[in-house]
Amino acid sequence: MDYLIVVNDAPYATERPYNALRLATALAADGEMTVKLFFMGDGAWCAVRGQQVPPGMHDIEFMLQRFLAGARQAGVCGTCMDARGILCESLIEGTHRSSLNELTAWTAGAGKVLVF
Repeated sequence: MDYLIVVNDAPYATERPYNALRLATALAADGEMTVKLFFMGDGAWCAVRGQQVPPGMHDIEFMLQRFLAGARQAGVCGTCMDARGILCESLIEGTHRSSLNELTAWTAGAGKVLVF
């Protein structure tokens, strides 16, 4: 089964990105499932490298890198990046600037879509 997980919250504003990455990594570990991540809205910040982790919080960059280590896909909404001044050069390696067109295709191809 194919899963698409959409993350809307900033990395350290709530626990949603943390929980989304935990679930994405656990689902992908099965080996039989394809899991894709899409970051939009303030969730685009989850894909920015080099952020300082607030005390007591989990390292979102490390978690995303662990997910991506399995050659998995993670897109970041380009419109959301532009609105927040996020440059492609600041994205975590393995993530990519994406679009609504790619999100549409990923949604149509996914057996399940989860939104955090």
